[in-house]
Formats: sequence, C-alpha cells, structure tokens
Amino acid sequence: MAERKYSNTSSFFSICIFIVSCNVISASVEDGLIANYSRTIRYTVPKNIPSKTTVLDLSHNQIQEIRSFDFHSLPKLQALILFDNQIKVLNFSVFQYNKDLQYLDLSHNNLQALFGLPIPSIRHLDVSYNDDIKMTLCSDSGTTWKLEYFGLSTKRMQKSDFCALAHLQVETLFLGLEDLSEYHPAFLPAFNMKNLRIVLPNIRRFPIILDLDLNVTESLEVSNIQDDQIKHSITFLLKHNKNGRLLNLTVTSIKISWRDIVNVLTVVWKSTIRYFHIYDVTVLEFDYSVFSNIDTSLQALSIKQTRLATVNVNQTIVYRTFSEMNIPTLTISDSGILFMHCPSKPSRFTYLSFSNNTLTDTIFQNCNNLPLLETLILQRNYLKDLTKVSLMTNPMKSLKYLDASHNFLQYEGENKCHWAENMVELNLSSNMLSELVFRCLPINVKILDLHENHISRVPKEMLKLNNLEELNLAFNKLTALPGCDSFRSLRLLNIENNSVLSQSSEFFESCQYIQRLKGGNNPFKCSCELREFINLGKQGSVELVGWPDSYMCEKPEYVRGTLLANFHISKLACNVTLLVAVILIITVVFGVVVCIICLRFDIPWYLKMIWQWTQVKRRNWKSQQLNTIQFHAFVSYSEHDSDWVKTVLIPNLEKEDGSIRICQHERNFVAGKSIVENIIDCIEKSYKSIFVLSPNFVQSEWCHYELYFAHHKLFSEDVYGLILVLLEPIPTYIIPARYHKLKALMAKRTYLEWPKEKSKHGLFWANLRAAIQTVLPNNEEMEELQG
Repeated sequence: MAERKYSNTSSFFSICIFIVSCNVISASVEDGLIANYSRTIRYTVPKNIPSKTTVLDLSHNQIQEIRSFDFHSLPKLQALILFDNQIKVLNFSVFQYNKDLQYLDLSHNNLQALFGLPIPSIRHLDVSYNDDIKMTLCSDSGTTWKLEYFGLSTKRMQKSDFCALAHLQVETLFLGLEDLSEYHPAFLPAFNMKNLRIVLPNIRRFPIILDLDLNVTESLEVSNIQDDQIKHSITFLLKHNKNGRLLNLTVTSIKISWRDIVNVLTVVWKSTIRYFHIYDVTVLEFDYSVFSNIDTSLQALSIKQTRLATVNVNQTIVYRTFSEMNIPTLTISDSGILFMHCPSKPSRFTYLSFSNNTLTDTIFQNCNNLPLLETLILQRNYLKDLTKVSLMTNPMKSLKYLDASHNFLQYEGENKCHWAENMVELNLSSNMLSELVFRCLPINVKILDLHENHISRVPKEMLKLNNLEELNLAFNKLTALPGCDSFRSLRLLNIENNSVLSQSSEFFESCQYIQRLKGGNNPFKCSCELREFINLGKQGSVELVGWPDSYMCEKPEYVRGTLLANFHISKLACNVTLLVAVILIITVVFGVVVCIICLRFDIPWYLKMIWQWTQVKRRNWKSQQLNTIQFHAFVSYSEHDSDWVKTVLIPNLEKEDGSIRICQHERNFVAGKSIVENIIDCIEKSYKSIFVLSPNFVQSEWCHYELYFAHHKLFSEDVYGLILVLLEPIPTYIIPARYHKLKALMAKRTYLEWPKEKSKHGLFWANLRAAIQTVLPNNEEMEELQG
C-alpha cells in the first residue's frame, strides 16, 4: 500500500470542514452523537453503537468486512470514517438504512471491488489509496451520482478504471497516482470537475499532466512535480493559456531550478490564472535568469515553505524579481528571506505578506513606492524597534492593516513614532512591549491588538485614541481593570488571562460605552472592590464574554474556585458611609429605647440609690466601722402616720423591761450624717425592718428609699428581714410605677394587717413581737464591741 495520505487527525479534520460546509449536517451533529472507536476495536464493527450517532469514527482498526446489518440500527448516521482498515469488498447496499449518510471515508484499505447502486445522499466519498480497485458502478441504471468530493487512487491506468467517472458529477476530484506503474496515454477522460487535485506518479516518464483535458475545471492542484514533469507542466500551461478556464493553480512538493521558476512565472503571467500558489518548494540550482514583468490577469501569488539546495544564490535578483511584480497580492512565507527591496517605481501591491521569515527593521525603510498598499503582514520575523516600524509605514498612504505580531518589538519612549495616517488596524501581539507603547500608536487606529506583551497598566499619560473601538490586552500583566479616558469610542475590551484582582473606579467612570468585555481567567479577589464588576455580569448591561464559567474567585482562600456569579456581598458591608449611618441610626434608636425603658421603670432612680448605697458602704469600709445589731427593728413610716407609730406601735412593742428596742429616725438618726447614711446605718443595725403601709406611705419619697435599702439588705444577707404592716388598705392603682418592688412584696410575702377590732389587737402584737424577737447584746457588750 502506498504511503498514507492522511493521519487520523487530518481525516477527522477533513470531516469537520465538510460538516461546517453542509448546514444540514452541522445542525444534525449538534442534536446527535459523535462516536469515536478509533484504535479501540479489532475485526468487526461493534454492536453497541448508540442509535442516535451521527458521526462514527472506526479508523485505524483491522476491520475486514462490512456486513449488511452493521449499520442498520443507525438511521441518523451522517458521517462514517473507515480510514486505515483492511476492507476488501464493499457493496453499497449495506447502507440502505442510512438515508442521511453524506460523508464516507474508505481510504487506505485493501479495497479491490466497489459495487452496488449509488447512495443518493452521499456527498463526500474517498476510496483513495487502496489496492487496484475495480468500480463496477458503470451500470445501465442511468443513475447519476452527485458528489462534492471524490478521492481515487490507482496503480495501473486503464480505460475501464474511469468508467465510473462518467456517471459522476463531482465538485472536487482527487487522483492519487504516486504508485502508478502502468500507463497508456490518452486514457484520461475529459474531466468535468470544477476542482481537480492530482498527485503525479513517482515514475517521471509518465506524461500524465500533458494528457489532462480540462474543459470546465477552474481550480487545479498538482503535487509531486519532478525534473521532466516541470517541462510537461509548462507545456500544459501553454496549451491552456487561450482556451482554458483555469483560474486557480496550486503546485505542491516541487523540486525546481531558478530558471524553471522564471519560466513557470512567465507562462502563468500570460495565462488566465488569477491565483497561483506554490507550496513546499526546493530550489535545486541558481542561474541569473531574470523575470520580465508583463501585463497579467494574475491577482495573487503565494509562495510558502521554500528551501535552497544550493548556496550560490544572487539574493538581489531574487528579491528584485518579487518586489517588482505588477500584481495586487504577494505572499512569501516560511522561506527565510532576509530583506525585501523597495519597488523601483510605484507598485500595484495592495497586499503583502512576509510572515515567518527573518526580516529585520530595515525592510521598506524610506520606501515611497507602495502608495496602494493596504495590508502588510510581517508576523514571526526579527523586528525589534517599534519606532523604525512606524517610520516604515509612514510613506504608505493607503496602509490600513499592519500585522507585526510574534516579533521582538520594544519601545523605550525616547523617539517619536510616525505611523501611516490611514491605519485603522494594528496587531502588535506577542512582542516585548511595556505600557510605554501607548505613547507610540497610530492616532486613527480602530482595532488594536496588544495581547501577550509585558503591559502592567494603561497609563494616563498617553496618546488620545478617540477612534479606537477594539482593544486586546489579553495575556499581559494588568492588575486592575483599565480606564478608558484616552479611548472614548471603545466598544470591545479584552483583558483575559491577566493578573486582575479587582476593578478600578476609573473603569466604571470612563468606560461607559463598552458593549463587550472579555475578562475571564483572571485571579479575581472577591471583595467589596469587585462588587460593581459582579453586578455588571449579573445585570447584562455589558456583555461579559465567557460569563459565568470563566470568572472565578482566586482570593481569599476560602472562596477560591467560586464563580463570581455565585459570590454575594451586601451593599451595606461595602459602603463605609452607609455602614456608619446605619450604625448611628441603630445607636440612636437603641439609646431612645433604653431611655424609654429607664423612664418607664425608673431606672435612674435605682441607679442613684445603688450609687449612694455603694458610697456609704465604701466609707464604712474605709473607716472600719463595725455595724452590729443594736435594734430589734427599724420602723419606716409616713409622717402622716407618725401619731399611730408613736402612740400605738412603739409603746406596745417597747416594754419597760427593755426587752425590745425599736429604731426610730427622730431619736436614733445621728446628727451630721446625711439622711441616706442614717437610713442605711439604721437598717444595718436593725434585726428587722418594719414598714407601716398606707396610702400615705406610697406617696413618700423617703419611705421608698428606706424600702429599697431594706430590700437590698435582704438580698445581700439572704434573710427574711422585711415585715410589712398594712395600716390601711392600699388600692393598687395609687401605687406609683416605680414601686414595683412594693407590689411584688405585697403579692409574694405575707403581711400583718392592723385589725380594726380591739379584740384582735392582742394577737397582732403577739405576732409582731414574735417576728422581731431576738437576743441583742447588752450595753456592756456593745461598749466592748465599739471600743
């Protein structure tokens, strides 16, 4: 078998091109499945292929036979790749259930026979690089097969081999004849294909190309041209100069001398060819043949991948030949050219491409003879000085597009740049430029590509690019979203794959007219600074390309990997002014509530009492005053009830024997002390506190003080030291709100009620005496304790 024309990758790539070109298949593939069994099976087609499969890849296996039931369960099958197997015979009837099959690749098998009725749906059929295949499709059925692509190879050229071609209507025909070993002239039919691709035989004596009869062919690709075949090619071109319709000629894998190159160019210049492409050229020897320009219909010449097999080359002749060509479009790439001459007179060039060579900054310096040039491509060369590149373009009055990407360009900001005035698109990607480049740009540029450089920011001190609509800053070193003060017409901004952590206020203030923003794959710091940017993506006012999958949090650590769309932070947490205002409002409201509660429950009064109690306790502690129990009871009462206390209560409790001592403020308060101190001292020195309750009591401020301090002592000493004597009934509604302790005491504690009947007075006094009865120290003991 001949050397394989395709690899598995290129075969799959070819099907992708075909699918894109066919809208029906393209839509169906989106709804169906792509099943890839390449290099995974051995001898037979698998049985478990999903029924919804639209593209089936069975390449690089050892399948020997296609059976009638192999594909009957795949009604949606549209593309079948059987590249590189061992199939020997194929009957097209095996595809009778595959009504939508359009792409079939059977190349690089062992096919010897191909028969059966044509498949009406097939558009792409490749049976190239098989054995001596016999196509028995020349039936009397009258069926015409309409194909967009047909690939065929053969080792022996016989008339019967091309019988099938008479029944084909093919857009593109491929003939692989490298291994041709037997050929009889005039066996080639008159091809009616619009596009013909032919690989010439390795045996040089077969004049295949001379026998080609191209009546309607518009595009011809010939490869593997060697020695005498070059002369045949020139003869072929001369034959088709006047009557042919050939517009597009491509020559690949050719070994040729400089003299033959000049001869071929001369013939092409005189032909009807519009587009001439030469790929993979080896120049064997060089002489001083000179190409003479004449009027031509040629529009474009493309030369790619040139190698020199000789060192004796006059570069001046070569470069002068190409620079003086009177055609609109010239491409010389992957050829290692060192420089290019400026045309000696105004040139017709509108498009020049010298990509992937070794050109330096000296190209076209001070060249005034390219007035019509609109597009100049200098990518992948050795350009270093951006200032010199700008000066090169300055005389090119029509230049609109320059591609100087993938070079070594730098700009230090020392020299002024002078660009072509009409340049609207500039590609400076993949260079070594810093942010200083923004001082050296064409003033009218609309599309600017600066991706993959060393730009860390967009400086404010830069040229005003008022016409700039698209700016690509991907793969740089930006740490924040740039502002747009210097390019107010910007519609598309690309900052993907930078080091952007947060937004800048300048971006939202100045970039109001941006319609599309590519900002994915940055290490975003998810914090308050990024909140507006996140809202930008959620609201959709600006189209964030790749949102939300390409926008993730990188910092802080606890949210790493979180989509920005899923990151939430409140406006309150991010607005310091608002946060302070809310805190102040909450503080004021809280203060008002506290004040209301304090007033409602008389808390200031209680705080005042606590303070006074603390102060008295502190003074007593400093003076080391010892408070011992001196009285059985301290009596608290209202002045309005003093007659009853003095004439009834005290006389009945204090007997002449002195067994009970009562503390009364009128006789026991110490002169010089404050009333509060006296009250506290009396309560401290009394075993119990008797409160004479009446409507008058609850109206007395001092009675409330005494009740509070007595209650405080009760809790501090954990004893039952309060005795409530209800002299008169007290309606609940007349008790002030701050007397809640009195209400609580009356509700929870048992109190003694002064009876109106005299017969019950004896029991009352007995109960009261029993409540206050305790053993007090005598006078001598008191003096010892106080001493």
